[in-house]
Amino acid sequence: MTARILQNPWRLLLAINAAVVAGVFIHKIRLPPYVPYIHLLVDYHFGFIKRALIGAVVALFTAKVPVWLVFALGGATWLATLALFARLFHKAFGFAARTLPLFAFMAGSPFFLKNFMHTLGHFDIYGCALAIILLLVPASSLLFVALAALFSIILVLIHHIHLLMYVPTIITIVVIRHYLAHGLDRANVAVGAIAFLTISVLFFAAQFLGTMPIPEADFVQYLRTRLADPARTDLLQFSYIWYQPLAKEISDTWSWMPHNILGVPVFALLIWLHTPLWRYFIGLIDALASEAHRRLVVAALIGISLAYLVMFAMVFDYSRWISNWAVCMFLILHAVKMLPAKHETPLIPAEDRKTNILGLIVTLTPRVGIVRPF
Repeated sequence: MTARILQNPWRLLLAINAAVVAGVFIHKIRLPPYVPYIHLLVDYHFGFIKRALIGAVVALFTAKVPVWLVFALGGATWLATLALFARLFHKAFGFAARTLPLFAFMAGSPFFLKNFMHTLGHFDIYGCALAIILLLVPASSLLFVALAALFSIILVLIHHIHLLMYVPTIITIVVIRHYLAHGLDRANVAVGAIAFLTISVLFFAAQFLGTMPIPEADFVQYLRTRLADPARTDLLQFSYIWYQPLAKEISDTWSWMPHNILGVPVFALLIWLHTPLWRYFIGLIDALASEAHRRLVVAALIGISLAYLVMFAMVFDYSRWISNWAVCMFLILHAVKMLPAKHETPLIPAEDRKTNILGLIVTLTPRVGIVRPF
């Protein structure tokens, strides 16, 4: 029995992943939710401002926001994302012994669900969840393009950095699932162009016109009226976010760059640990029936990566950015699987010793973090 488990350990690794996720959750709920909590307090009370959509939705249901709502809302979103990804994987690959290594390298990656658990309450996971929905719903009409535009607008209203973080992946999914299948015509191009222009204008409005229009002291006083526990004023210390200009964010990022850049070798190591997954992804791209499709996918991957490079230069939450970049790669992998192929790509081997060791290390790595590794 022991020899069989060591030879094909993937079911055991999935069970270990579940235990690791539970451990990360227990650790997370013991920490003060500084940034996620204040985002639930901020709404459109003073007009259009950035980072206020989630708080505005919460305000529709309650005037006083308890701290536990951060974990309840974040936990529900996490569970929904897990269910959506499981449905997507089942649709693309199915669940069987031979597909378990592929599932374990993605679902069990420290970049993905485990890191989303560590960043519970942050906005990153919404982009992932909405992108997965776009990989699941029918893409046969312009309603699909309109839905993708609506999702992108929602994401920019949640946080305008989504324009770089998940909107490029959503655009890639739309191109792969709709435009490659149905071609370009006047209506397709017009709807796509209008959608892109609308999202871009909204981003610039949020970035440059979305600053809080009242003094910070008055803003904080308003946030205090929404506290369910008046004693938790320590959770309001990040109110400056709604006043900080882009130039200050870039300046802070570059001042911390010499220190934070030390984490790059760790990120590179974590990416290398996923080598079997990346080899499979490359195999999928090489197996595409159309050379044009291959070139488009490669160009899209470069474009998504460049968007993340811009984020690295602007905001220093490096562990989050590299984790979400990897998640975007996982999602594009599923999109590529939907394209016509000239032959089947061999899956990650289930009984290869080196692959099993890498899978074990990936499984035991609990998370990547928010700013610096771990």
